[in-house]
Amino acid sequence: MLRKFSNYRSFLDNIRLGILTAFIAGMVNVISVTIFFSFTSNVTGHYAILAQEISKGNWYQGAVVLIWIFLFFAGNFTSNCLIIHNNTPNGRYIAHAIPVFLEMACLMFVGTYLQYFYTESLQETEILVGAMLFAMGLQNGLTASITNAKVKTTHLTGLTTDLGILLSMFTKKEYRKDKNLVEKGYLLFAIMLSYMGGGIASGVLYLKIQNATFIVVGTALGIVLLYDYSRLQITKIVFKRRMYNKIIKPN
Repeated sequence: MLRKFSNYRSFLDNIRLGILTAFIAGMVNVISVTIFFSFTSNVTGHYAILAQEISKGNWYQGAVVLIWIFLFFAGNFTSNCLIIHNNTPNGRYIAHAIPVFLEMACLMFVGTYLQYFYTESLQETEILVGAMLFAMGLQNGLTASITNAKVKTTHLTGLTTDLGILLSMFTKKEYRKDKNLVEKGYLLFAIMLSYMGGGIASGVLYLKIQNATFIVVGTALGIVLLYDYSRLQITKIVFKRRMYNKIIKPN
């Protein structure tokens, strides 16, 4: 899921990445709304709040929202910087894995703080929401960068637009025969359903295990890292065996 980059990725690579990361984004967004009454998987609404606070002259609140938007931006910036500066066969997996690790660290920090230190003050809430926005920015930047913007899983506005356009195209027979368009449709539907599934799972889990829900989110991210690491090791073993067989049994 993370090893391959840009046009080297297959449909299955993208759909696996899309399903898992969309599920995580759905979980994060719902738990954020449940605890903080704030969306953290996208910043569309925050731009509207920023404009509202400025129009009212609420400069402190406006500054907080501006910082939140910047943190989401910073997450995207960080992910793409890591990727483009380490786009080599040896450094690619590490560059792709670091944003996931940082996202996991941010979310585990939020869960730990909520469990042991949170006093429900406004300042604490603002910091924790900022940490979650940075984490979602990291994820959004990673998935968009390594898939050539084919996979974006932290918000569904653009996805819903793309899906509407795609379904309108399928009203013509010629487009229904286009393999690339059909695969795109499957990918969009998979991301949408996975995001919803993550949100529902998060809501149910929070009612049962409260802040430990963040452990589940962190575990899901860990699965992404471990799956790709195991696939990387298998690929290396297969490559070494092929090279060995070529040396031992030359044509």
